[in-house]
Amino acid sequence: MAARATLSPGSSPPMSSIPAGITSGLSVTLSPDAVPFSPLFSPLSPGHREEMGPVSARFSHSASRLVSLRAGDSSSLKTQVNLLFDQLISENYSPNHNIRPEEVCALLIHVTRLVPLSQEHLVVKLCQLTHHLLNQLQVIVDEQTLDVCVCYVVSALSVCSLWTHSEVLQALSTLIYGNGPRCYQHLSELLGDGGVLRLYSDPSQPDMELRRGALTCMANLCLGVPGQASLDDPYRRVCFRVFLQTLQSPKPPDAEELLYCTVIQGAVKGLQSSLCGGKWRFGGQEELGALLAVLKRFMFHGCPGVCVEWPAVLYPAPLPQYETCSTPKPPEPPRNPPTQTSGNKKKKSRGRGRKGGEEDEEREADPRLQRGGRGEAWSKTSGLPSPVVPSLYPLWKRSSSDSEFSDPEGAAHSKLRLFHGRVRQGVLLCLLAVVKAVEKRTLYGYWSSFIPDAPIGGPPPLTLLTVVLKDPSPKVRACALQVVSALLDGSRQFLGVAEDLAPARTSYTPFSFSLATAVRELHRSLSLALLAEASAHTLTQIVKCLAHLVCNAPYNRLRPGLLSPLWRQIRPYLQHRDVNVRVSVLTLYGALVSTQAPLSEIQLLLTHTSQEVLSWRQKEEGFSSPHTPPSRKYHSPRGSRTPGEEEPGVPWLLQLCVSLVTQPRDDQSDSEGPGGGGAAALEPSPVRLEALQVLAHLVRGYFPLCQVCLCELGQVSARCLRETDPSIQLHGAKLLEELGTGIIQQYRPESSQSESCRVPIPQVVQFWVDVLSGPLNGALQSHQHPTLQTSACDTLSSILPQAFTQLPEKSQVLCVTVLLGLTYSDNSLVKAAAVRALGVYILFPCLREDVMFVADTANAILTALDDRSPNVRSKAAWSLGNLTDTLIVNMECVGEFFQEELSDMLVLQMLQSATKAAFDKDRVKSNAVRALGNLLHFLSASQLTRPGFQRPLEEAVSALVTTVQSEATMKVRWNACYALGNAFKNPALPLDSASWSGDAFSALCCVVTSCQNFKVRIKSAAALSVPTSRHCYGAAERFGRVWRSLAAALEHSEETQDFLEYRYCSSLRHTLTHTLTHLLRLSQSQDMPALGMSLVMEEGKGFKEHLVKYLRGEGGTDGGRGERVRTLGETLERLRSLCVDGEEEGDEEEKSALVVVVAFLEDVLRSCEELKVSPSD
Repeated sequence: MAARATLSPGSSPPMSSIPAGITSGLSVTLSPDAVPFSPLFSPLSPGHREEMGPVSARFSHSASRLVSLRAGDSSSLKTQVNLLFDQLISENYSPNHNIRPEEVCALLIHVTRLVPLSQEHLVVKLCQLTHHLLNQLQVIVDEQTLDVCVCYVVSALSVCSLWTHSEVLQALSTLIYGNGPRCYQHLSELLGDGGVLRLYSDPSQPDMELRRGALTCMANLCLGVPGQASLDDPYRRVCFRVFLQTLQSPKPPDAEELLYCTVIQGAVKGLQSSLCGGKWRFGGQEELGALLAVLKRFMFHGCPGVCVEWPAVLYPAPLPQYETCSTPKPPEPPRNPPTQTSGNKKKKSRGRGRKGGEEDEEREADPRLQRGGRGEAWSKTSGLPSPVVPSLYPLWKRSSSDSEFSDPEGAAHSKLRLFHGRVRQGVLLCLLAVVKAVEKRTLYGYWSSFIPDAPIGGPPPLTLLTVVLKDPSPKVRACALQVVSALLDGSRQFLGVAEDLAPARTSYTPFSFSLATAVRELHRSLSLALLAEASAHTLTQIVKCLAHLVCNAPYNRLRPGLLSPLWRQIRPYLQHRDVNVRVSVLTLYGALVSTQAPLSEIQLLLTHTSQEVLSWRQKEEGFSSPHTPPSRKYHSPRGSRTPGEEEPGVPWLLQLCVSLVTQPRDDQSDSEGPGGGGAAALEPSPVRLEALQVLAHLVRGYFPLCQVCLCELGQVSARCLRETDPSIQLHGAKLLEELGTGIIQQYRPESSQSESCRVPIPQVVQFWVDVLSGPLNGALQSHQHPTLQTSACDTLSSILPQAFTQLPEKSQVLCVTVLLGLTYSDNSLVKAAAVRALGVYILFPCLREDVMFVADTANAILTALDDRSPNVRSKAAWSLGNLTDTLIVNMECVGEFFQEELSDMLVLQMLQSATKAAFDKDRVKSNAVRALGNLLHFLSASQLTRPGFQRPLEEAVSALVTTVQSEATMKVRWNACYALGNAFKNPALPLDSASWSGDAFSALCCVVTSCQNFKVRIKSAAALSVPTSRHCYGAAERFGRVWRSLAAALEHSEETQDFLEYRYCSSLRHTLTHTLTHLLRLSQSQDMPALGMSLVMEEGKGFKEHLVKYLRGEGGTDGGRGERVRTLGETLERLRSLCVDGEEEGDEEEKSALVVVVAFLEDVLRSCEELKVSPSD
């Protein structure tokens, strides 16, 4: 075969019979969303079109004529088909023209049978028609049409001349768009060894048009559609390798730059489709590193002055990787630098832009529409020499004359810059897909390649922040910010290592310090980008990126001073004319007041009352003059104030958010939603919602600063609840919940706030009286908005118990009645919230002793435990645990009277339901076993003797034993061990004789020696120390087994596979030693052989060492040193008396073992006395 001829746009095909329309169609972009082909002539004049009616009628007319034709009908068939094709192609379709997909599919099947492959000009028009119809009507063909048409175009690729293949590939890409898995019959022809797409996409393919078309087809094959299977992994991996190879291959020397850009775009889009088309696994570290390296290289494609030797592979490293700059030929120094610098410095951009808002792409294409400084900064990045005074013009505009290029040349350069920007944008979107597809831990090793730390001299590294600061395209900058946000999102654990509070080391740089400098560099770079940005969309992305940084950075481990400049810098943007910018700024403020709250730096900023001076671009961006107060008055919630005046002690951010929620806006803004007209119109809904969220964050993190406005904030919430917008109502209810929670936190026993600084109880009572008499009742009964009902239930559960007691009786009855009724709601969210609220109320002192309320609550909880929703069952189990906690408190405080008043049948039902829930999911099981322990502790002797309780009792203990020994989560096993210890506190339980008691002790002994989690071991050891009398441990054999298990656990208490468990080593040893001394105190003569044998072995030496430490008061909190020594001394005296009593009678083995135990205790007490004296020597 002769050498292939490459057709460039505008060249003629090798056949003279091809119409001009086909020739012009060769330059159409090969993608389903490209601008469709339009023929150069129209078969129907506009008048004729109007006569034939709407587009759907004209389509049906032409399609019916085509369907009526048969192959070989007449000699004029070719002319008729050609004319009908032109008519169909010339129409401007849209998806709402009521043209059914079935009609399109039937037409395509018929024309493939009508047009033979020998008529190449008709084949080309058929391909154009296929692309035109499917693209404009957005039709996804059915499987039969797909099979017929793909067979046809694949045959055309093998039969027709090369000049037709560009159009054929375009039709193929449109057909297979989103249909990759359904093309399984043709995948081997397309992607197998020697497949046509493999052939045309090979880097050695000289025709760039064909190469681009093949890459587009492969990208569309890999494209995943939600709800459908993805392309088979072997073929997807073949495509991935082709895309990666395309990016790694150098640009052909004779290739046009524009065509090369489209090839790169196709490969990048294909990579993105491969990664997003289903779960993806990289073939080792090399493949991921190679992909990241090539994407990083193309992040800077077409940027002026970037001349860097790029690595072929990026390797994960804990320290930053810096690219080595090549040494380009230095430019000749200017002969008269001061004159040239001065000229450039005085130059101003002459392009003022068009009227109205230009498109971003026009700004990208024309450097005169760009702000100065974006382009020229690349030269500094790459290490190129720069003038003494930096020019304000981009590098490509530094010339002696603005008219150096003619108009056509300038348009070509603008188009080239536009294509370069699209390449960089596509590459960054692909990098975003990589970040989302790869596990976070894997990406942490590559952070230094994309996120810089502080400069260490020399040229700065090329990173994502370089793109953010220097790229001339706002779309590219926005994409880079999205990638940075994706990297920061969920990185709290990784960044939590960062710390720079300690003085810097000179010998080496710790990893924690490197991370801290990276956080500071992120702050610095994003602040600079914020100052320089003009695009509202990109500005929004910058602020969102800062919010991700603030949410994940450990500011409590960093030197103060990072947040204050940011806090002041973003304040003027609260009055930006773009709604999205204002919303993102409020989101950032919400992140600032919620991260590691309370931070002292944020506390100072909140109480700072001086008006900030608004920065640059006030008039241009909708700000007020820097010399006058802002147009938005920060209205105090306590009343109207003059501009610039703020109430002392009230955070200005709180006043601002209240103003945004309640006050009418002063002027209209860009991008406002519908209904924005009217002088009294409020802020747009997104701004108000975000302001309410900031108020909620502020109350949660800094309640002491907000409590002065407690009643006013309650009024704001009430106003929101009265509105008709469900979202505003929901956030108003959430604000009420946060206010209630803040009050509860103040009154917790562990609270560090002094009593004088708390909200007084009378004020709290009045607050809730106002709330309960307001619109909250309507929210509780809003059945059409279950989410609002759920939030209202949560609000009721946040009432302070001390305040609930003082509420009017009608308010208390209202709360209880509404919650009991909502537990029978049809909505699972409402039911779960109501059951949880009852679980809170059951702990209130004024309600827990009310037997009727306890019974009603128990019945509601038991009903919810049988619900089919796991969320409802989880909340019900938690509430049942709280209810049984109340039973124990009442048993201890009220006495047997409460046990007698509570129905035995209700207690039995709770025991059976908790046993059943103990075999549910882990989040249900964890509280079910807690309830079982409480119920076993609560059972009275009379109940235990009744036949109806015998079997449920055995099943309950068996459920606890099974849970202790299971592979459930550690929280569940911890609760089960605690529950067994709680059950052992019931003196009425027959621990010595019950058949189930042996299983309970065996399970605890097994866990205390073998569980990997030390907290579970601690709780099991504590449970074994609960029985207060010797007979509870049963026979001597069981007592000895318990002793040996505890001694073995103490001997191996430092052996663990998880280094995090070492935190609990001291507590574990203390608990084990305490339990062993408890067993010594209870031991009898028959137990001595087991104890003596243990003490003379190796584990006895370890026990002695730990016992001495225990007696000296090291670790633990139960009892002082004197009490422990006294208790051990009493044990020694009791055992000595046993020695005296046993001299006349008793087993010889017991006598000798008793002597060993007594000698051991004497040695221990002697060692304690020696250690007590030694420090004074």
